[in-house]
Amino acid sequence: MIDLNQVRIFERVAARSSFVGAARELGLPRSNVSRAVASLEETLGTRLLHRTTREVALTPAGTALFERAEAIMADLDQAIAYIGELRGTPSGPLRISAGIGLGINVLSTHLPRFAQRYPKVEIDLRLESDRVDLLADGIDVALRFGELSDSSLIARRLGAIPREICASREYLAHAVKLAAPDDLSMHRIVDMPTLDGRPRTWRLFRNGEKREIELKPVLTVDDAVTAYRFVLNGAGIGVVSQYLCEQDLASGRLLRPIPEWSIHPVPLYLVYPSKRELAPAVRAFSHFLDEIEPLTPWRRETGKQDGSAL
Repeated sequence: MIDLNQVRIFERVAARSSFVGAARELGLPRSNVSRAVASLEETLGTRLLHRTTREVALTPAGTALFERAEAIMADLDQAIAYIGELRGTPSGPLRISAGIGLGINVLSTHLPRFAQRYPKVEIDLRLESDRVDLLADGIDVALRFGELSDSSLIARRLGAIPREICASREYLAHAVKLAAPDDLSMHRIVDMPTLDGRPRTWRLFRNGEKREIELKPVLTVDDAVTAYRFVLNGAGIGVVSQYLCEQDLASGRLLRPIPEWSIHPVPLYLVYPSKRELAPAVRAFSHFLDEIEPLTPWRRETGKQDGSAL
């Protein structure tokens, strides 16, 4: 059986090209280092190092083992460090990516409590209109609307956010009246751009009846809050997240132009690169989102249709 300690010692000798350097780094007598490498060679039945009085050189077998052992030892050190973190409080940087509207209206309210609970976590909240590359930008965890296409990421569904088809009272007062979903094509539509640049399909439902309407917007904007403000100020008809517009609907500033028809809620996911899913700070943040769910605009029991939220 291979002795992992012997592999670690060999890896340090190879990295340093020196028994003395490896012994100094590991805090071991040089004789112990030499015996460990010799024992590993005997176990493997092949020579790993060419030894001279001045230097150490790798054999082909030694090169093959070193190239693999270096990565294995790095992963092992990372795992040991992680286990050490589990015994204590989550700490270190936590880079979170989210949409601007979600950051302003939800995270700004609740993240202070998370920061108070975990004072050793250094929160870096990045609000963006466009989806970012989590790996390239060093993001630990992201909140994402709609269905996901990147299979290299791990996603956990948090719930879904109800949406409303709405327009301002002023806009509807001077526009063609709507009798059916098809009449939307005669109206000014405010929407967010799709990832592929094509018009978005609105999936509407009424008492079990479903309709799909493809509309070409006259105004697109890549920020949900700004799109909501355009609708509020009379730019046209849009689909707006309920938590943004519910007070305006209650006051009459916004109206439902086809009130008997509804649009499916948009799913919200917690997304992270696979190597970071078990980091203590990420796990703590994930559990915290479950804890505050009753206070947030997303609901676990809502439908599972796809879409993009305003």
